Amino acid sequence: MYDTILDALRRGAVADALIAAEALVAGRPDDTQALRWLSTAQMQGGQPEAALATIDRAIALAPDNADLHLARAGVLVGSRRNEDAQAALSQATVLDPNQFTAYLIQGQLALGRGDLDDAERLARLAARVVPDHPQLAAINGMVMLRRGDADGALKVVTAAMNVAPDDVQLRYALGFIHMGLGHWAFAEQAFRGVVEKVPGSDSLRSLIADLIRRQGRPADAADELAPLVAINNAPALHRYIGHLRLAAGQNDEALAALRIALAGQPRDRETVLAIIEAWRRLGAQDDARNTLDAALATTADVHDLWLARLLFETVGSAEARTVVERWISAMPQHAPALEAQMSVLDASGDHDAAEDVARRIIELEPGRASGEQRLVEGLLQRDPAAAIARVGELASKADDPDQQHSLRSWQAFVCDRAGHYAEAVAGWTALAHAMAPSRLPLWSRTEAPVAWPPRAVQPDGPAVRPFLVWGPPGTVVESLAGVLGYITDEFRGDRYLPQPPNDGFQNYRTAEALSTGELSADAFLRGWRDALPARGVQDGRVIDWLLLWDNAFLTALRPQLPQGCLLLAVRDPRDAFLDWLAFGAPAPLALDNLQHGAAWLAGLFEQMADLHEEDLYAHRLIRMDDIKDDAGAVSAALGAALEVQLPVPPSSGARRFPAGHWRHYAEVLAGPFAALTPVAVRLGYPET
Repeated sequence: MYDTILDALRRGAVADALIAAEALVAGRPDDTQALRWLSTAQMQGGQPEAALATIDRAIALAPDNADLHLARAGVLVGSRRNEDAQAALSQATVLDPNQFTAYLIQGQLALGRGDLDDAERLARLAARVVPDHPQLAAINGMVMLRRGDADGALKVVTAAMNVAPDDVQLRYALGFIHMGLGHWAFAEQAFRGVVEKVPGSDSLRSLIADLIRRQGRPADAADELAPLVAINNAPALHRYIGHLRLAAGQNDEALAALRIALAGQPRDRETVLAIIEAWRRLGAQDDARNTLDAALATTADVHDLWLARLLFETVGSAEARTVVERWISAMPQHAPALEAQMSVLDASGDHDAAEDVARRIIELEPGRASGEQRLVEGLLQRDPAAAIARVGELASKADDPDQQHSLRSWQAFVCDRAGHYAEAVAGWTALAHAMAPSRLPLWSRTEAPVAWPPRAVQPDGPAVRPFLVWGPPGTVVESLAGVLGYITDEFRGDRYLPQPPNDGFQNYRTAEALSTGELSADAFLRGWRDALPARGVQDGRVIDWLLLWDNAFLTALRPQLPQGCLLLAVRDPRDAFLDWLAFGAPAPLALDNLQHGAAWLAGLFEQMADLHEEDLYAHRLIRMDDIKDDAGAVSAALGAALEVQLPVPPSSGARRFPAGHWRHYAEVLAGPFAALTPVAVRLGYPET
């Protein structure tokens, strides 16, 4: 959407850029990027005052956006106002100041629009006029920073600061470089220097406030913004102050700021969510009702306001029904309003009326999931076969392959709910077969060696203990990973992302290469360690969620990483197989042949049983059977296994089959379960 503006700016077609930017801002007045490019176009068009007003408007909407402050710096330089930001340029009087200033301004503008090559080119041209001018270091330092060389940028700008310690642009650049390095306090100091030296730069206080917030001082950050309120009464500024007050636990002050923000911007979702939290903390239900009713009296077509209003009534109460009726009266064609009414009616026990609303939803939007799910739920209670048939009919009408796949999967789950287990298996099997060509093959397992290499002695004294996390398909290891990701930033789940680490743990051939000696233990672990810095891991402190596992890895871990520990998710293998068939697995593995897949899965559990029974490596088994849907219970089990007290994360709400659900499928999946039962017994589960 910005391409037309940027293309015009690059071509020097300032008039075209202005027309395009003004049109975009007219249609998207709260789009900070559109305002940024309008400011750039105004600056290039010789309208410095308008450019400054526009960029200040953008900063009011996003006061913690560093790029906008950098763009403002460019406007100040380009405006040639000595009282603001151009004091340093007056030093360049030995040679032609106009030529130097022109290059400098163009370089700043190029930097502001993100054209690093052009900024660098213009800095070189300016350097021919005044080779060692400190303003050049400001541009070159910012180019280096944008290209990822923050350390080099710091050296360049620091050297220039030794020559011109009061240079405003150098202070700007130094502040952004420290931000890039995560040096929040130094960045704060640099920007405070700009505020002290440059009258009219109060809007920079919002960036300073964000730096203070990053240092864990939200109350001080809010105080920093107080002077801006007299200058800029924008709702976005009050919202930001409200967020900071909430973070500081200053709930009354937060509510006061957020009331102002809501009055000025009742359609802003972030404001609505923040003020809901303030009311919740203060227990101010009456104030919430009154304030929201006042907002709805003038802005009755805002979905988020109605949802917020509904939050402050008991679900299923007469008051909740009244609010929903008001919502529908204001937005009669709004499906979410009908969905809310459907939920309220169900909560109040009026199921027939809820089902009538579901039909209205489908009339309004044929095929809408909420309405169809409610109708199917009703049919499941009265006529399970009809419920199955309804979902099948929806699937047959779907044109999109992904939607059809989703509906067929839903139909299989409806079959499970209805007790039609053979039909459920048939549905899941057909889907698995259809998806198999696009999924990963099952890796080959190795046999245990005649003798395992000796386990090395753990280093004396405190040592970094890396953890490796894994679980076979169907164990819901992702719940364990989710909890670990919540409680520590040492967790890494990047093996399941589009750009995974390139090491031996990610390679299907590694296990065989280790078992045959083709790959040495030292090379395997060295490759893993060498990849850690690129994953943001320092000093080896990592909780690494593995894509695959084979006990052959132990031939390297035992002698080379004795301080490591495996965290293994385990579950009744028969429940795990059913879960894999129905829900899939974090790694998209092909399950084309059920008997073959069951035998392969049994082999994974057998290796786990060997590891556990023979204590081949430091490990903890986390039994997921009864806790997989409860993040708090997973955290408690993990804490008990590691003998530490862990925080309780919020539960995701995801639900899987309960423990023992496999018994419903004992007949239809008799063959696969026969392959899995022996190892299930080894792991402590009952035979039947």
